[in-house]
Amino acid sequence: MFEKFGQKIISIMEEIGEVSKLTGRTFYSIIKGRFDPRDVLTQLVRIGVDSIWVAIVAAAFVVGVFAIQIASEFVKFGAGNIVGGIIGVAVARELAPTLIAVVLAGRVGAAIAAELGTMSVTEQIDALYAMGSDPVKHFVVPRFLACTIMLPVLTIFAILVGFSGGYFVAVHLVGINPNGFMDSASYYTATSDITGGIIKAIFFGMIIAIVGCFRGLHAKGGAKGVGEATTSSVVTALMSIYIVNYFLSTLLFK
Repeated sequence: MFEKFGQKIISIMEEIGEVSKLTGRTFYSIIKGRFDPRDVLTQLVRIGVDSIWVAIVAAAFVVGVFAIQIASEFVKFGAGNIVGGIIGVAVARELAPTLIAVVLAGRVGAAIAAELGTMSVTEQIDALYAMGSDPVKHFVVPRFLACTIMLPVLTIFAILVGFSGGYFVAVHLVGINPNGFMDSASYYTATSDITGGIIKAIFFGMIIAIVGCFRGLHAKGGAKGVGEATTSSVVTALMSIYIVNYFLSTLLFK
């Protein structure tokens, strides 16, 4: 039992080291300008533009459910006048960045891992190394930049749509006074709440891209290996997002 536990710890530490090396190579390539802007633009469309409707629908309905639960209970205790502030703070700080990160970890992270994993098991990655070309430059950097740029953009969309959905539910379904809702939201929701959520989204985008690329580049064993890499990418990204979210919340909003 102790031997297996020790082997697992060593394996985790080795993976952290490999991910750190990949992250360092990615930043180095970005600083040196070793990437094609056209590849970045393509990934911006695939990762960001194609995910807008998924982000909008998820934000509207998740925040709507949150609003109806919060508003209904607060009205019972005569505290309906602060519902707008609670929804505004919750959406800006936590719901929008975390929800969008979870959605994109499943949609984008899995797609990155599957795409690069297929290239890896069919030896296309090895062929690039044999020709003296760097896969990080061609595959990792464009996806890393696109995720880092588009996740904050999608988070801003989610904040707007989520707050609008919360307003609609609280005002038209629960019966909160619209003026009181907006006054409360403007009083309690600070600019730092919104900027903090955007900062979180930047880190979440980096995590999704690096984890997806790492799992894809290290996929082995044919179709089965690609499937395992895809599943592992989503699970690892989600766990990393939850852990990093805790520390960022402690740092930004304590």
